[in-house]
Amino acid sequence: MKVDLSAYSSKMEKTLSVLREQFDAVRAGRANPMVLNQITVEYYGVDTPINQVGSITSPDPRTLVIEPWDKTLLKSVERSIQMSDLGINPQNDGKVIRLIFPQLTEERRKDLTRQVKKYGEDGKVAIRNVRRDAMDAIKKMQKKSEITEDDQKEAEKDLQKLTDEYIRKVDEQCGKKEKELMEM
Repeated sequence: MKVDLSAYSSKMEKTLSVLREQFDAVRAGRANPMVLNQITVEYYGVDTPINQVGSITSPDPRTLVIEPWDKTLLKSVERSIQMSDLGINPQNDGKVIRLIFPQLTEERRKDLTRQVKKYGEDGKVAIRNVRRDAMDAIKKMQKKSEITEDDQKEAEKDLQKLTDEYIRKVDEQCGKKEKELMEM
C-alpha cells in the first residue's frame, strides 16, 4: 500500500507561494507596486490593502503614485506608509501620494539580503514542520496497522525526498532574490 503524500506536497507548495509573495514585497531598487501589498489602510472601519482603495501607477522606474478613489483617505494612506517598514517618506500633494524610491545603498542592500535570508529560513522551517506533521501521521497509521512497517519506511523515505526538493526550491528562490538585490 502506498501512502498518499499529495496533501503534504500541496502544503509545501503553499509555503513556497507565500515565500514568493514575501520576496515580491522586498523592494529591489526600482518602484514595484507589490511592495505595497502588505500595507493596509483603515477604510470604513476595516483594514483594507492600499491597492483596493485606489490606483497605483509607476510613471518612472523609481516612482510610485497612489491615487485613492476617496480623497479623504489621503492622510490615512500616508500614515500607513509612514508606519510601515518600507523606509520611504510619502509625499502628499493633496490629490495623490508619491513614493520616490532612492537608489539602494550598500548598507540597505545588506539589510535586504538579511531579510531575504530570514524569509528563506522561515520557509524552510515551515516545510520541515509539514514534514514533521506528515511523519506523525505516518507513524499513527503504522500503529493502527493501516500500513506495514515496510510501507512506513518507504513513505518516510518519499517524504524526505519531497522535503529535500522543496528545501532546494527555497534555496533557489533565495539565491535568485539575493542576486537581484546585488545587481541593482
